[in-house]
Amino acid sequence: MALTLALLLMLAIRALAFSVHTVDGNALAPLFNPGDHLLVNRCSYGLRIAGNGLLPYSRLMRSPVRRGDIVAFIAPDGKPSGLMIARCAATPGDTIRTVEGTVTVPGLMNCAKADYYWLEPLNASNPADSRHLGFIPESHIIGRVVGVVFNRKQIRLQ
Repeated sequence: MALTLALLLMLAIRALAFSVHTVDGNALAPLFNPGDHLLVNRCSYGLRIAGNGLLPYSRLMRSPVRRGDIVAFIAPDGKPSGLMIARCAATPGDTIRTVEGTVTVPGLMNCAKADYYWLEPLNASNPADSRHLGFIPESHIIGRVVGVVFNRKQIRLQ
């Protein structure tokens, strides 16, 4: 009974509070390397209730995404698929300007709407950012990347 309860508690914490995601490729270099297992705090911006069509999207105990946070998110319209990582460059109410791929905050145009964020790449070759996807709605942000748990490729057996 205790083992079952512990297993259920562990699954609930993993599903609601934290998740681990593996970095594939060099798009997040130099901050994160291939094989890194990133810990994502799913409650960093409040408890996310997706609703899935049954309930409206909401967050309990909501706190804002801050400029500079590295966040995990899902692309609007699901393309590209999977979880993506980027840095928040502009928050709701900010105005931005892009000049040859460089984002300036505050800028002169493209005023962000309420609950939308401009996410920039950690590496210029990364297609998972607002240059390609547009503004990212807050409902698509899963949580804040807390750090690297471990890198399987760097573990050496002796």
